[in-house]
Order: sequence, then structure tokens, then C-alpha cells
Amino acid sequence: MRISKQFAVFALTTAAALMSSTAWADDTSPVGLWRNVDDVSGKPRALIRITESNGTLQGKVEKVFLGPNESGTCVKCEGALKNAPVTGLVILSGLKKDGDEYTGGKILDPDNGKVYSSKIALTNGGKKLNVRGFVGVSMLGRSQVWERQD
Repeated sequence: MRISKQFAVFALTTAAALMSSTAWADDTSPVGLWRNVDDVSGKPRALIRITESNGTLQGKVEKVFLGPNESGTCVKCEGALKNAPVTGLVILSGLKKDGDEYTGGKILDPDNGKVYSSKIALTNGGKKLNVRGFVGVSMLGRSQVWERQD
């Protein structure tokens, strides 16, 4: 009887340690689902799924929260993206780990159709993501804070 109790305690302790280390590992990567919050209005704009392939991150819009008079299409985009649905659009691409940040990427702003240089960094224990789009140097740009979704 003692052996089975000790084994049960060991098994539960091991399982708890594995679950906590898995949760911790998830929060050290931007891979996952994020809610984009507009830096001007403070309202949710979209859900973006960040994935990783061969060390490079990309973000694809899974859901859009439309405001009044918004069509849900990339009206101001150019070329093949002109009038493309924002849902399903890859808006973040080419980001690679660089220390505590992911840099060297591009971000598309579907509201104005422009593509900017970008970098991202996790904050708040991996629960928030600082997303910066800029022209030239990072100082000339705009930031948003995205919130991790379960």
C-alpha cells in the first residue's frame, strides 16, 4: 500500500512538473493565437495566428472584428492583394529570432495597404506581444500590443 501511495505522489508530481514546463515553454515563443488591439481606439481588431517554419515566423489573420463601414477586404492593398479578404491574409512575415526579439520581418497594415519593416518582442511573461512596424529605422514607426489567446 505504501509503495502505491508513493508511486501516486511521484506520478502526480512528475505530471505537474511536465505540465508547468510545457506551459512555460509555450510562453517563451510568439507561436500561437494573438488578439490585435488597435493602438488608437483600444478596440480588438483581429485574431492572428503566428506560426514558425524553419526558424521564420509568419502571422495570418484568422478572424476580423469589423467596425461600422468596414468591408473586411484589403481595399487599399495593391496587386494580387487588392480587395482580398483580410481573413486568411498573411500580415506578418520573415521574422527571425535575434536575442530577445524577432526582427527582419515585414508587416502589412490592411487599413492602408502599406507594408512596413517589423519586429516583435514578448512581454509580461509571454502573455503580450509588442509589435512594431516602421519605415527605415525603428524610431520612425508605430507599435501595438497584442494579447495572447488561449
